[in-house]
Amino acid sequence: MVCYHDAPFFFYKMPFFSSSSLQIYHQQQTKQATMALLDQSFFHYSLLAYYLLGLPTFIALRFFQFPYGKHNRLGWGPTIPPPLAWFIMESPSILLPLILFPLGQHFTNPKALVLMSPYLLHYFHRTFIYPLRIYQSTSQQNTKTTIGFPLILAFNGFLTQALNTYIQARWVSHYKSDYDSDGGLFWWKFFGGLVVFLWGMRINMWADTALLVLKRESGGYKVPRGGWFELVTCPNYFGEIVEWLGWAVMTWSWAGFGFFLYTCSNLVPRACANHKWYLQKFGEDYPKNRKAVIPFLV
Repeated sequence: MVCYHDAPFFFYKMPFFSSSSLQIYHQQQTKQATMALLDQSFFHYSLLAYYLLGLPTFIALRFFQFPYGKHNRLGWGPTIPPPLAWFIMESPSILLPLILFPLGQHFTNPKALVLMSPYLLHYFHRTFIYPLRIYQSTSQQNTKTTIGFPLILAFNGFLTQALNTYIQARWVSHYKSDYDSDGGLFWWKFFGGLVVFLWGMRINMWADTALLVLKRESGGYKVPRGGWFELVTCPNYFGEIVEWLGWAVMTWSWAGFGFFLYTCSNLVPRACANHKWYLQKFGEDYPKNRKAVIPFLV
């Protein structure tokens, strides 16, 4: 048996046993624990802020519409082309996961990568493909007049999307703790939510395409007809709401549910405003039984 009091003097001078090394080690551990606590606090307060934004957003959009598209009006400062505006607003959804995922404890977990993929699929389309389709449609319109997108609104959209993407990506890559302890429920929730998500994405993309084609061919706004437009004025918004309901099921988290609620608080009043605009513009020619965004309900 080795007795440390019998060890030679130089044994106590080894770095592993030196008081300075132990002090540095404890300082590093304390620093890591502090940073982890700060990161956790920042995430929780960001999630809380996201929930608190929902009700004010809903109330504000019931009485006021952002001045772009059919609600465009002057007095909102410099404008930029709509395709560029959409790229700017949606870009955090692609950039932030690339930054945050390598920092998460689940970075190498295949389940985390699979779970994040539908989110990235949606926003790859919104960041790159959709702006290109807007540009192509605008360049082929009968009218050459292009309404600009207020820069301040693009910046606001950028910040909102950055907050949301931080919450979703950080949850999936770091704070979700039941990847391997949910008794196999992960795949049931994922595939169940994925079916809903893809259904909503299909509706959203179909409606966007129909609106772009209609506007390109007519050179302006006309009454959309056919398919989901027979039920609601804004099937593109309805599809997106369905998408993020599916995301909430897939993540089964406060982060995912918060995104779904905020999507509703943002898109439902905007759809109601669009519905009112169509009724005022087209009068008796607009179908009276058509709802704004939720078939048969709203």
